[in-house]
Amino acid sequence: MKLSALTGGSEEAHVTGFAIDHRKVAPGTVFGAFRGARVNGEDFIADAIRSGAIAVVTRPGVPVEGAAAIRADEPRACFADLAAKFFAPFPGTAVAVTGTNGKTSTVEMTRQLWRMAGHHAASIGTLGVTTADERVTTGLTTPDIVTFLSNVAGLAREGVTHLAFEASSHGLSQYRTQGLPIAAAAFTNLSRDHLDYHGDMGAYLAAKMRLFSDVLSDDGTAVVWADDVHSARVIDLARARGNQLITVGEHGATLRLVGREPTLLGQGLSIEAEGVVHRVQLPLIGAYQAANALVSAGLVIATGGEVAATLQSLARLQPVRGRLERATITRAGAPVYVDYAHTPDALEAAIAALKPHARGRLIVVFGAGGDRDEGKREAMGQVAVTQADRVIVTDDNPRSEDAAAIRRAVLKGARGASEIGDRREAIAAAVREAGPEDIVLVAGKGHEQGQIVGDLVLPFDDVQVAREVAA
Repeated sequence: MKLSALTGGSEEAHVTGFAIDHRKVAPGTVFGAFRGARVNGEDFIADAIRSGAIAVVTRPGVPVEGAAAIRADEPRACFADLAAKFFAPFPGTAVAVTGTNGKTSTVEMTRQLWRMAGHHAASIGTLGVTTADERVTTGLTTPDIVTFLSNVAGLAREGVTHLAFEASSHGLSQYRTQGLPIAAAAFTNLSRDHLDYHGDMGAYLAAKMRLFSDVLSDDGTAVVWADDVHSARVIDLARARGNQLITVGEHGATLRLVGREPTLLGQGLSIEAEGVVHRVQLPLIGAYQAANALVSAGLVIATGGEVAATLQSLARLQPVRGRLERATITRAGAPVYVDYAHTPDALEAAIAALKPHARGRLIVVFGAGGDRDEGKREAMGQVAVTQADRVIVTDDNPRSEDAAAIRRAVLKGARGASEIGDRREAIAAAVREAGPEDIVLVAGKGHEQGQIVGDLVLPFDDVQVAREVAA
């Protein structure tokens, strides 16, 4: 493909690929030179050109010698739009999900519902690239724009027609989802997270809102969980833009949750839609799982799914890896659940989901990650000790921070909790003391298969560890 076909100019050079890492530049590459939090890509323009870059996308005023200069006030957005033209075509139907909690479950449930309806569907997010046949880990909720668009194009070549993906606040602020036409966008909820990056809740919400103001197609549909305090902002924006609107939840107008009854292995839902009350046995526990399921149903309906059939398909949903996943049952008969909850709200939701099922105590094992928002640590401790019956504070992913210092910050809010730094021993301690009427929740890492300590990623899977210590 000629560069002129992408830019509309007269450049005759042949484009072979796109890169934002100068070390991945090959002859014919379009290089994106962006300022980052730690590295300034503009410093590597000369290196990229020496490696064969034929064009550089960067800010106005940045010198470029030896290659075509494509300058834009927002170079990341410009780069994404050019890359989308290069990598296309994509699956015919794509939807995106943003929010603090529930993104992973929602995109995976959406994929499952589409598959039940007969579509060849896939999802991209924290769990990686998931299709009916395989899963490939990407390591990021929203991959870099080149990885994202090349993956999406590859899925289209494999016959995928429907794609659901997570749109993280980082990804949205860095234009990592730009260029792909979005038929529907969903909002789950908003609570404190990633303030180490965004600075404050206003900036965090603004990043999420970009999905609806800039990414969602003009004729697309906004799907909104209506029971969150921030939902009105999304609803108002959708109406102002003239988008179609689907709201779900107890305050939802499209799918109204009128009843929810916990059962031994799930919950019974009563959902009013189009004047009819549909009763569904959802095989997942917890109020937030019901919320994710309804948002997923909204996305499927927004993209052509029939209402009654979609709602009845909720009864066939499978659990999502690391999201209230039952890892094992101890010798004493206590179930052990693993969940990805790593914010105060998410931890509270996970505890609330399990509490009705515990005839005895709810024992919680959790920690907090290093090099992340420090302000949520004490709050997570407060949630744990006020909502659970027994709390063990342990290590999560300390990264470059001192693990003991992180635990001390959590314990400021977790008065009366036990402290066991070694995560395996903490899980083992909870398993040993859990009686037949108790439930153990291991929170914070969910699906992750490694523990980040300094520069090392040590093999660690909460589910596997729980099974081993319970054997």
